Amino acid sequence: MDLERLTFSVCRLCEETGAFLRQEAKRFKQSDIREKSHANLVTYVDEQAEQRLMEGLTKLIPDSGFIAEESPERLQGEFTWIIDPLDGTTNYVHGLPVYSISVGLRKGDEVVLGVVYEAGQRELFYTWQGAPSRLNGEVIRVSGTSILGESLFATGFPYYDYSRLDEYLNFFRFLMQHTRGIRRLGSAAADLAYVACGRLDGFYEYGLRPWDVAAGSLLVTNAGGKICDFHEGENWLFGQEIVATNGLVHRSFHDHFNTYFK
Repeated sequence: MDLERLTFSVCRLCEETGAFLRQEAKRFKQSDIREKSHANLVTYVDEQAEQRLMEGLTKLIPDSGFIAEESPERLQGEFTWIIDPLDGTTNYVHGLPVYSISVGLRKGDEVVLGVVYEAGQRELFYTWQGAPSRLNGEVIRVSGTSILGESLFATGFPYYDYSRLDEYLNFFRFLMQHTRGIRRLGSAAADLAYVACGRLDGFYEYGLRPWDVAAGSLLVTNAGGKICDFHEGENWLFGQEIVATNGLVHRSFHDHFNTYFK
């Protein structure tokens, strides 16, 4: 399989779907919002965007399976697409700019292709196995920050799983006091893409799903960064927790992180 050619085909599909998102944003109404659970929103835009992606991706690999946010899991064959048609729905429905399309391709147990299209800013991040990560055609790398106190992190706020809220808030306080700051963009896919291009030095969150992190994780690793779960293991895709850093602040981050998340 020609992963490079496949990646560019996925990029075009994501850009087309992103144009649909921007178009619908102009006529979107609050009455179009539904709650899957508290603060977990979905709209017809999510559903139609996902359908567009699934139809296009099936044409690229006819016997592929899918793990998608708005559809039942469909596993078959060697290849599985892991997609989020609109990562940042809450931002989208409130007119905030950070919302993304995330498409990852898994071959067996390994993610081999990743595309994140930040549709609001029209920024296309992409990579494939063995290739550098790119933003709008230019090679990107993680930051060179090596001191935790000079780093900028991002995180996400839990909206349904509050079982570790105390640990989360205590560590959040630590980072507020010992780094250059913390950002909450509202799109995990964008967070990971921003780590890959050096805008952020790290990102962590729990309560995530495979479609939130599959594409962005490959962007980070192919840009020179490091990905793990909260226990510094490799269960970040399905374990609902992830830490991504530039690699240089990874050890320092985890030394402090481990004191809060036992």
